[in-house]
Amino acid sequence: MATSTEVPPSHKRKETIDQAVIRFCGDSGDGMQITGSQFTNTAALFGNDLATFPDFPAEIRAPAGTLPGVSGFQINFSSRDVYTPGDAVDVLVAMNPAALATNIADLKTSGILIVNTDNFKETDLKKAQAKTNPLEDRSLEAYRLFKVDLTRLTRLALSDLGLDAKSMDRCKNFFALGMCYWLYNRSMDPTYKWLDDKFKSKPVLAEANKLAMKAGYAYCEATEAFQTSYEIPPAKLSPGVYRNMSGNTALALGFVAASQQAELPLFLGSYPITPASDILHELSMYKEFGVFTFQAEDEIAAVTSAIGAAYGGALAITTTSGPGMALKMEAIGLAIATELPLVICDIQRGGPSTGLPTKTEQADLLQALYGRNSEAPVPVIAATTPGDCFWVALEASRIAVKYMVPVIILSDGYLANGAEPWKIPAVDELPSFPVRHRTQVEGFQPYQRDPNTLARPWAVPGTPGLEHRIGGLEKQDVSGNVNYEPLNHERMVRLRAAKVAAVVQDVPDVVPAGAPDGDLLLVGWGSTYGAITAALNTQRAKGRRIGHVHLRYLNPLPRNLGDVLKRYKKVVVPEMNLGQLLWVLRAKYLVDAEGFNKIQGKPFKQSEIEAKIEEVLGS
Repeated sequence: MATSTEVPPSHKRKETIDQAVIRFCGDSGDGMQITGSQFTNTAALFGNDLATFPDFPAEIRAPAGTLPGVSGFQINFSSRDVYTPGDAVDVLVAMNPAALATNIADLKTSGILIVNTDNFKETDLKKAQAKTNPLEDRSLEAYRLFKVDLTRLTRLALSDLGLDAKSMDRCKNFFALGMCYWLYNRSMDPTYKWLDDKFKSKPVLAEANKLAMKAGYAYCEATEAFQTSYEIPPAKLSPGVYRNMSGNTALALGFVAASQQAELPLFLGSYPITPASDILHELSMYKEFGVFTFQAEDEIAAVTSAIGAAYGGALAITTTSGPGMALKMEAIGLAIATELPLVICDIQRGGPSTGLPTKTEQADLLQALYGRNSEAPVPVIAATTPGDCFWVALEASRIAVKYMVPVIILSDGYLANGAEPWKIPAVDELPSFPVRHRTQVEGFQPYQRDPNTLARPWAVPGTPGLEHRIGGLEKQDVSGNVNYEPLNHERMVRLRAAKVAAVVQDVPDVVPAGAPDGDLLLVGWGSTYGAITAALNTQRAKGRRIGHVHLRYLNPLPRNLGDVLKRYKKVVVPEMNLGQLLWVLRAKYLVDAEGFNKIQGKPFKQSEIEAKIEEVLGS
């Protein structure tokens, strides 16, 4: 992969392997997210399948060098199909003692450990609450430890550029990146190009980072400590054009595609909240596609502005996380009562209250299903992978405008920030659902219903002859006038519920992956897909008769789900909560399912799912 812009190719031993997991970790200011993203982009361009797990500190300004301030980025890249960011780490790059202390437990025995020795002074150890220096107390003997003066060597490589010490030190992450490019025989050209684009107005900074990266590559080539590099061939992906895609970016692009397919302008009303804010940032760049973004002063203003846009005839969305969902709920009830199409994205995080803003969780399911006052059901759809977020955005938009109903999308921090290679679809692969607003005056009634979907007509304000009432007070059936009659209220409540139930005609039957019947069925939803799929494949290779159902549609549930559950002797439901889907399944289908729950702000590992399978079925 060497080019004219790189150091000469290595003449040391090269070993071909099929998979590797790297984790970069350090302070927030150490550029670990950029470092990981650049390695990810390079691996993707090379043709590897991959999955990533960016791990941000929960505190915005945690003191440098402390345990709460550690930032990490993990990438699993392979010549085979990848479903998770990896359980154990092959290469750990730790920029300081705090990063080492919080991440060393995940490094494989005999794994490669690269540490920046310049940040292991007595003051650094004290900040990380270390009683001894791990580089000297023999606690790291189980690993292949490479002690590298990253800061000093970076300054040495950049000494002729005339930069101050602080500017030079900011480049040490690219020294580490260069080392990893050498370890895995990766071209530095994609990162060179990125640096030129990033620092086009400050070319000296682009040159500094290039020199640091090249110095890291050369260091591995020159030192006798590094004897072996590794080659991971490209994966056998289906033919097509791919891009590296995160979940939040996929949602944004999915909504742009939905607005084009619906032939409607797109409006996003949003209040910034971690980890949903990136959707607002991304959509703000698509004004030429008829996209309007509004950063509101609070969550209530965000959702009500979106309701107003829906009333005005736009494809309307609002984005938030769990705490924001709580604030939006009365307004979502308004959208239910007025029967307007609205898509609500809940990018779940650890809670309750502010909780763990940068950590992932799946604990908003019951909130999405039942978190409004009175009887107010809505369709609920969950994405399974970062790339699947694109298709979920399209599907939620299609259902919203077809049934004239708010729809909730459940994603989470793991999907939002993680990335995978995503095959860019052709336009003719996208569902087409052009919307035609009501314009015919004759026979118009604002709550007259389509016999198949129970949807009411979508009449845009200002259309002559289609004036009608709107608001949160109960409507009279058909006319839409304010009405307080008991029987009318019950009829309207039942009609709204029946409309959501009718969405089941658009929900495909579930088909279990793995064994169609047998000893155990794993039932999951959302971001647990990767870990469950990887565990299923490994356990089935051992002869287990197990299946896997992953639910995209959580309300209404697929029609045949109850029958599928009965085909297996045991049912286990892995969730990153205390058992919310489990509660729904046990209540609805009277199945003696067992929960497997993790609430640690981290996604499931494949090994954890496999251990549960062996516990249930016997090893």
